[in-house]
Amino acid sequence: MTSFDLAAFSNAVADIAGQAASVTASFLTHHGRTATAFHWGEGLYVAAEEAVEPDEELQFTLPSGETVKTELIGRDPSTGIALLKPSTAAAGTSFKKAGPVRLGDVVVAAGRDGASPLAVFGTVAEVGPMWRSRRGGTIDHRINLAVMAGGRFEGGPVLDASGGLVGMLLFGPRRRALVIPYETIERTVATLREKGHVLRGYLGASLHPIHHGQVQGAMVMGLDDDGPAKAVGIALGDIVTAWNGEPVRGPRELILRLGPDSAGTAVTLKILRGGEARDVAITIGEKPLN
Repeated sequence: MTSFDLAAFSNAVADIAGQAASVTASFLTHHGRTATAFHWGEGLYVAAEEAVEPDEELQFTLPSGETVKTELIGRDPSTGIALLKPSTAAAGTSFKKAGPVRLGDVVVAAGRDGASPLAVFGTVAEVGPMWRSRRGGTIDHRINLAVMAGGRFEGGPVLDASGGLVGMLLFGPRRRALVIPYETIERTVATLREKGHVLRGYLGASLHPIHHGQVQGAMVMGLDDDGPAKAVGIALGDIVTAWNGEPVRGPRELILRLGPDSAGTAVTLKILRGGEARDVAITIGEKPLN
């Protein structure tokens, strides 16, 4: 790489970082650390859902250094997205959508700590198909990054080489940097604006994995009094082993089936009770807001 090429690359990264700085905000989390939010459009910001406490008064520090009260519009733990509206917002600016993401693409992650903008560049380390989060959310693409970004970048925008928005930065297991893609944010924001939450299926049972001999499934350890499971006679100690004939090897496989499209549907659960298998018909409920 020539010195001219290096200078051009440096200038390009700095330009992207400068554009991002004008539409990012920072806020203190309930753990006392700093996280980032960014302007999505029409005065609304997105941030990492885990960083936002619903019962706490939230304040944003904007690029101007001004601190403003901020309202929580809605949150979706299954995709990790929170939607917020500060009393003063960016002046109509927002990111364009990035083009297709390729393995090895250079990206810029932006953040903010108070009045100080943050930026770091890295590469796309993994690109994969749609996946489900641990809480059952549909994430449109798997995008993992090779980037040295600390916690202050959580919830910040990830941008491609043309300044287009790839998505929002979150940290997965072992602090792996991953991206919630633009398409997932777009879909979730539309629902949060309308309803304040994303519909989730609900059994009303707390579950524990069981692997004993040939038996694999999800054991019922607790039941909500008004939940669908108790209403159809499911009891403590029952082991759920199948959903509509498909094996269930643990609680996670049940949770993954309780997506937005599951609420209101009728399914058949196979359970073991005292070693005896039986089928139970149940209508999946809508998960209540906490």
